[in-house]
Amino acid sequence: MCGMYSVGMAYAGTGNNKAIRGLLHVAVSDVNDDVRRAAVISIGFLLFNSPEQCPNVVSLLSESYNSHVRYGAALALGISCAGSGMKEALNILEPMINDPVNYVRQGALLASAMVLVQQNDHLCPKLKTFKELFTKTMSDKHEDVMVKFGAILAQGIINAGGRNCTISMRTQYGHTNVPSVVGLLVFTHTWFWFPLSHFLCLAFQPTYLIGLNKDLKMPVMKFKSCAKPSTYAYPPLLEPPKEKEKEKVSTAILSTTAKKAAKSKTPGSATPMEVDPPAAEEKKEKKDDKKEKKDEKKEKGDEEKKD
Repeated sequence: MCGMYSVGMAYAGTGNNKAIRGLLHVAVSDVNDDVRRAAVISIGFLLFNSPEQCPNVVSLLSESYNSHVRYGAALALGISCAGSGMKEALNILEPMINDPVNYVRQGALLASAMVLVQQNDHLCPKLKTFKELFTKTMSDKHEDVMVKFGAILAQGIINAGGRNCTISMRTQYGHTNVPSVVGLLVFTHTWFWFPLSHFLCLAFQPTYLIGLNKDLKMPVMKFKSCAKPSTYAYPPLLEPPKEKEKEKVSTAILSTTAKKAAKSKTPGSATPMEVDPPAAEEKKEKKDDKKEKKDEKKEKGDEEKKD
């Protein structure tokens, strides 16, 4: 593994064909997964001066059966195409975000943030989709912890320096920036120990301009830009989720309660309760009925005798 990183550091930014062929051979033939992963990552260091070549070199490796090779292919794209917003690199990384292996998804999230750093919706239309994906992954309770960690780092990378920094391994004069290269190398070892992710800060380069006079005060300056404001506009800030207002549910009114309310409102309309007649009165009524029937029978019998 150290040998693969040594080749990557020795030929960083040169695009040496012999070195690339050697790394590709190790990436597909070595028996150790860590060595294969390091070989693929080192390809990204070799091609950072010609990022347009990296997607073609690692496209097949991104579909490898070996998950360590797929992870290395994702980071190689992120290192070589950092800050470019290259569509070809994003087209390879996008399906890797749904990879069945958790650390491959983590690598795809990190690499996509590195590619999209310092981009906006005008320069890269896919930026909004990836940012929504980062936010969704961080807040998903059912997502793996390793993938969540990658989404959190990706959110920090894409907003680095208040969105005024980019990842670059070249100086402003086009030479290799050694501290940036070393910082990215140590950042790749987050695989073994996550605090090493802080070394990515060595690769950040400011893209803002601050003008000062001899008294170290900011003078009044005006710049004329012929480009549209949307070309260099900041992406919109994240908005907290809006709380939905709870609608008041109307209480159900029964027909009986409505009748009672109507009766109570009208004065003098109270009616006495219907009470069943007492049992004694019922017995009296039954006795009277029996007597009347007996009298009728007697009268009929008397009439028959007279006849």
